[in-house]
Amino acid sequence: MCPRRFTIVILTFAVVLTAQTGDPSKLRPIATYSIVARDPDTGQMGVAVQSHWFSVGSAVTWARAGVGAVATQSFTLMDYGPDGLELMAGGIPAPEALSQLVRQDDGRAVRQVGMIDAGGRVASHTGSQAIFAAGHHVGNNYAVQANLMETDQVWPEMAAAYEASKGDLAERMMVALEAAQAVGGDIRGRQSAAMLIVSGEKQAKPWQGVELELRVEDHPDPLKELRRLIRVHQAYAHMNAGDLAVEHANFEQALEEYGAAMEMFPRNLEMKFWTAVSMVNMGREKDAYRLFRQVFKGNIKWRTLLTRLPDSGLVDEKKVAAILKKTR
Repeated sequence: MCPRRFTIVILTFAVVLTAQTGDPSKLRPIATYSIVARDPDTGQMGVAVQSHWFSVGSAVTWARAGVGAVATQSFTLMDYGPDGLELMAGGIPAPEALSQLVRQDDGRAVRQVGMIDAGGRVASHTGSQAIFAAGHHVGNNYAVQANLMETDQVWPEMAAAYEASKGDLAERMMVALEAAQAVGGDIRGRQSAAMLIVSGEKQAKPWQGVELELRVEDHPDPLKELRRLIRVHQAYAHMNAGDLAVEHANFEQALEEYGAAMEMFPRNLEMKFWTAVSMVNMGREKDAYRLFRQVFKGNIKWRTLLTRLPDSGLVDEKKVAAILKKTR
């Protein structure tokens, strides 16, 4: 095909799509593979995705605590996300909500959408004009969907991997994404990935109840980076749990949580610093001094930060002076 003729075909296709949607600004030709899923034990719901497209998570992933999760892709109409969640929040099951939105969409032939609600009811749509290889699989409490894949084995492998996986929802969805990549994934390659997980309990406001929200916007190996970020997230979850334990004067539990975080990332100075601060406030000065020395050796600016904490009421000024003296 000559370049001029190729351009005409592309423009014609774009015109057709614009006519179908009525709003060309809403068209994003995101070809990708994704999963929407619910953990029946915790009630958590999530969506995870990878694509050869910049910032895939900003368009594809949608979820609301106690309501459901949506993946909208393949010439993405983002409306499926908020509109689908709104319908499910009003009590309409995911299959019915998706069916209703698809019927209203003149561009349904090029869309691909997965949707799951808080009751575990799930549905997926792959338009007849989604770019080969394209398809989906609906299982128990999950659905996987993919388009513009290297082979038609991607979504079956995702389903098999998810069903055979163990662990929390983040781990199981991660395994599904990795299974897709193992059999070829997106025929164009890799660029970005994202994961969003929300609580199974309804919240007063739509943005509450987010358990995990991670995006890899542009990376040569986005799944590897996403897995690393999940681990960082888990470590900081231990730090948050430690802080909460301190608030309740459960110091042994606090040190256990802090220790778990530092074991995951032993070179992370921030974790060591705040653990040491807590130790000082708990009367564990000797253990705190050891950590402070490691932190100050790694970056002397943490000493300056320490001197600013008394003004915020986080550490007694006399204790700060003692720390600075003992860690010279």
